[in-house]
Amino acid sequence: MKTSRLAGLVTLVCMSLAASGAFAQTEINITEGRIAATPIAVSTFLGSTEREAELARDITEVVRADLNSSDLFTSIEERRFRERIDSPNSLPDFEAWRSINAQALVTGRVSDVSEETIRIEFRLWDIFAAKQLFGLQLSTQREYWRRLAHIVADKVYERLSGESGYFDSKVAFISETGSKGARQKEIIIMDQDGNNARAFSDKGLILTPRFSPTGEEVVYLSYEDGTPRVYILSLETGHKGAVGAFPGLSFAPRFSPDGRFVVMSLQAGSHSDIHVFDLRSRESRQITNSLSINTSPSYSPDGKRIAFESDRGGNQQIYVMNADGSDPQRISFGEGRYASPVWSPRGDWIAFIKLFRGEFFIGVMSPEGKHERLLARGFHNEGPAWSPNGRVLMFFRDTPGETGGPHLWRVGVNGDNPRHIPTATFASDPSWSPLLHDIETP
Repeated sequence: MKTSRLAGLVTLVCMSLAASGAFAQTEINITEGRIAATPIAVSTFLGSTEREAELARDITEVVRADLNSSDLFTSIEERRFRERIDSPNSLPDFEAWRSINAQALVTGRVSDVSEETIRIEFRLWDIFAAKQLFGLQLSTQREYWRRLAHIVADKVYERLSGESGYFDSKVAFISETGSKGARQKEIIIMDQDGNNARAFSDKGLILTPRFSPTGEEVVYLSYEDGTPRVYILSLETGHKGAVGAFPGLSFAPRFSPDGRFVVMSLQAGSHSDIHVFDLRSRESRQITNSLSINTSPSYSPDGKRIAFESDRGGNQQIYVMNADGSDPQRISFGEGRYASPVWSPRGDWIAFIKLFRGEFFIGVMSPEGKHERLLARGFHNEGPAWSPNGRVLMFFRDTPGETGGPHLWRVGVNGDNPRHIPTATFASDPSWSPLLHDIETP
C-alpha cells in the first residue's frame, strides 16, 4: 500500500459477514436526464465509550453530508427514524425503515484500537430485499478520521450506484485575499467538502493549479520572477521546481494521464501554440503550428487525444486532435464562444465555458461535439474541474462590484444540485484530485 502525508494511512478489511447481491430496487441510470435522489438512512454510529461515541457522531455527520451533497442520494433526517440501532451486528427492523421510505440503511460502530488508532465497522442494508449488501472494517490513525468517513460514503455510493465515488479526494484552488485590484494569492489544498485546508505560498502571482494523476503533485503557473513560468509542487515536501526553461510565456499547464508529460501553451509574439514537455527526458515538442491562439489543452483519459481552445476559425472554439497534434477537428458549433475544455475522467464528456450574450455558462458536450448541455449560468463562471468519477463539476463564480470576488461551486453533470463550497477566502481555479484510496492501493 502506498501512502503519503497528503493521503494518510487507511486500511480496509472485508468483514466475514459481507454479502453479495444486486440492489435492483435502486438501480440508477446517471447518464440520461435528471433523476430522483434515492432516500437513504444513516443511523448514528455507535461507540462504547464517551470518546468513541463523540467521534462516532462526527463521522456519521460527515457520511450523511457526503451522500446528501451528491445528486444521487438524500439522507433521511434522524428525527423520522422509527428504530434505534443498538448493535450494528443485529438485523434491522426492515418494516420500520420501509415505513419512512428508506431504500437503504447504513449502520456502524467506532472503536479505539489504541491511543493513536481507530477502527470503523459498518454495514449497508437493502431495506426492500431485507438483507445486508456488504460490510467493511476500516482503520487509521485518529487524525485521519474524516478520511474514514469519506471512504464509508464512497463505498456506499459505489455499491448503490455501480460507480466509484468522489468523497475521499482533495481540491486545489487559488485563495485570494486583499483588495480587488491587488489580490494576494496562494495555493490551498483541502478535502473536497472544504475541510483540512493547507496553504502553499509563493512569492508571485499564481494561477491554475492542476493535480498530477497520483494526487501528490500540483503543476501551476507562477509569475514569481515577473515572467509566467510553469512549476511543479510536491504536496508532501512542499518543494517546487520549474518544469523547464522556455522562450516566451508559458501558461495553461496540465499533466498527462500517466503523469509523464506536462502539456502547456507557449506564447510567441501575438500567437501561442501547444507544447508537450517530457518530465523524464526534459525535452519539449510543439504539437500545434498556426498563426492563432492555441491554449487550454486537456488530455483524454487514455492519453490518445487532446482537447484545446483555438481562435484559428475566427473566434474561440473547442477542437480535438490526436496527442501528437495531428488531425485537429472543431467540435463546438453552437452560438457564442467556447473556451477552457476539460476532458472527463470517464472520457464521455468535455466540460467547457461558453460566452454568449454577456453571460458565462458552464457546460458539457460529447467528444464529438454532440449533446451540448448547459449546467450553470451567471455573471462570470470559469474554471470547470471534474470530480474523480466524472459525475460532478466544480467551478468558480465571480461576483461584480468592489466587494465582489470568486467563490467555488459544484454541480452534477445532469445540472442537478448546484452547491456553494465554503472557503475561508475568495477562491478560484479549482482542480480535483483522483480518488485517494484508489491510488494508494495497487
